[in-house]
Amino acid sequence: MRTVHDRGASDAPAAGRRPKLRAVPGHRLAGLPQLAGADRRLRHEIEVVAAVLPFKVNNHVLEELIDWDRVPDDPMYRLTFPHRDMLPPEIFDRISALLTGGAPRERLAEAVAAARRALNPHPGGQLEANVPRLDGRPVPGLQHKYRETVLLFPAQGQSCHAYCGYCFRWAQFVGEPELRQSLPGPASALEYLRAHPEVSDVLVTGGDPLIMSTARLAGYLDPLLGPGTEHLRTIRLGTKALAWWPHRFTTDPDADDLLRLFERLVAAGRQVAVMAHISHPRELAAVGVRAAVARLRSTGAVIRAQAPLIRHVNDDPRVWAELWRDAVALGIVPYYLFVERDTGASSYFEVPLARAVTIYQDAVRQVSGLERTARGPVMSAGPGKVCVDGVAEIGGERVFVCRFLQAREPDRVGRPFFARYDERATWFDQLRPASFERRPWFGAGAGLAEAPAAV
Repeated sequence: MRTVHDRGASDAPAAGRRPKLRAVPGHRLAGLPQLAGADRRLRHEIEVVAAVLPFKVNNHVLEELIDWDRVPDDPMYRLTFPHRDMLPPEIFDRISALLTGGAPRERLAEAVAAARRALNPHPGGQLEANVPRLDGRPVPGLQHKYRETVLLFPAQGQSCHAYCGYCFRWAQFVGEPELRQSLPGPASALEYLRAHPEVSDVLVTGGDPLIMSTARLAGYLDPLLGPGTEHLRTIRLGTKALAWWPHRFTTDPDADDLLRLFERLVAAGRQVAVMAHISHPRELAAVGVRAAVARLRSTGAVIRAQAPLIRHVNDDPRVWAELWRDAVALGIVPYYLFVERDTGASSYFEVPLARAVTIYQDAVRQVSGLERTARGPVMSAGPGKVCVDGVAEIGGERVFVCRFLQAREPDRVGRPFFARYDERATWFDQLRPASFERRPWFGAGAGLAEAPAAV
C-alpha cells in the first residue's frame, strides 16, 4: 500500500515531532496535489457533491490511511471523498448546471438548501420527538429518546477532525442553524439531568466532542460529578478521533490533560466509555493508534468500537472479522455493526438488510467468542434500535427475525418480532409485518405517534 508517508513499523511519530492537524475543506478537495492527475470530470464531480454535503479530510487521512495507488476504489478514499452517486441524479444535475453556468451565489445557495432538505437531514424524528422539555419548554442541544440515556450536543463540538461521507449527522456541519442541534453550555443540561433520576447514561456527541479543547470538554463533564447527579453511572463520548486523529490522545498540547480528565471521572465512580467509530481495520493499523489506545485504557476508560456497514468500504465479512480481531487484540470491545441510516448519501452507502445479515453472520463465524460481542445488523430507527437477528421460515413464510435492543417504549426491549422477508429493503420503514404478526410493530403503530410524552 502506498500512502504519502511510507513509514516503517513504528507506532509513534519521530522523536520530538508533534503532528499538527491540517484539514482540507470540501470545496478545496478537487485541488489537492494527490488528485493532480485525475481527469477534469472527476474534479468537477467532487466540487458538485461537496457543494451540497459536508466534506473535510485532514493530513492523517491523506498521508496515513488512503492508498493512492488504488484511488478512486480505495475504501478510505471512498469513505472520505465525494462521489457523484452520493446525490440523486436530478440534484446532481441541477447543482452541476448552476456551478458550470456561473450562477449567482444567492441562486446557488437556494438550490443547495433545497437539495439538503430533500436528503432527510434529521431522520427518525430527531427534532420532533427526541428533544426533551423542562418545565414545558424545549431544551435545545439535548436528545432524550430512551429512558436511561440522554445525548448532549455541545456547541463547540459540532465538527470533526475529518468527515465520513456516510455520517447521519451531516446536517450538523453544513452551516444552516435550523438544521443544527447545539447546546450552548452545560447549565441547561445539568438542570435537566438533575430533574431526571431515571437517566443513568450521558452520551456526549456531535460532531465529535474530542474536537474540543480539554478545558472546554471538562466544562461539560466535571459538573456531572456534582450534587444531584449521583444517578449518572456512565459517561459516553462518541468519537472518531482514534481513527481520524490519534494524536489527540498522545501528542496534542492538551492530550495529558484529557487523560487526567478521564482519570478524574473514573476515580469519581463513573464509567468512561469511549464509543470509537472505526469503519475499517486500516484505521487501527495507522501510525499512532496503538499508543493512543494504550494511553486511553490506562485511565480506566473502556473503548467500544462501532460503525455502520457501508458499501464500497466494509461490505465484506472478511473486513469485519479482521476489524474485530484487531480491536480485541488492542483491548477494544466490538459493540455495534449498524445499518446505514436513511439520510444524506445513504443511497450510495446502503446495503440491503438481507445482505447485511449474511455479512454479519459470515463475519461472526470467522472469529472467536471474545470477538463476537458486536451486535448487528442494527438500525437506529424511529421506534428504537432494531437488531435483525436472522432469516427464518415460519408457517411457510420467509421472515426477518427482529428484536428491539432499545426502544422508546421500554416494554418492547428484547421481544422478538417478525417482518416479511424483502431482499430489496434497506431500512426499517420499508419492512412490513409478517402475516401472523398481530401487534403493530411497523408503520405508524410503532413510530413517532407512540413516543412517550416524557421523551
